[in-house]
Amino acid sequence: MSTPPAPFEQSLQVQSADIDELGHVNNLVYVRWVQDVAVAHWRTLATPEEQMAVVWVVVRHEIDYKRSAGPGDTVLLRTWVGKAVGMTFERFTEILRSTDRSVLVRARTLWCPIDSGTRRPLRVGGEIRARFSVPDSEA
Repeated sequence: MSTPPAPFEQSLQVQSADIDELGHVNNLVYVRWVQDVAVAHWRTLATPEEQMAVVWVVVRHEIDYKRSAGPGDTVLLRTWVGKAVGMTFERFTEILRSTDRSVLVRARTLWCPIDSGTRRPLRVGGEIRARFSVPDSEA
């Protein structure tokens, strides 16, 4: 059995525009961060040719909001790949407060690769599948 890939991580500071009328990070901002860290992971591991040929679209988000972040907080975005079934690729994300490592958000997102030219779903090759999914028994 192969070792699952390590999570990809990014850190960022909460900005004033991220805060809602309740004084904490708006839920839509967390959704944006889930998408942003996934895209950053793709851009880190995919070749320039792959990035030109493939675009990823979300087909499903499942998000659990555990705690809130506030103005000035630094958060850690962690994402890692799950299993791929057909043309749907599973990805997990956690957002943690950096100071105490408390989990703010847990998300499971299903992504589909799209041909950048035709804008239609694309069956990706084995190399992309190997980098962006794990076998069923490891997810």
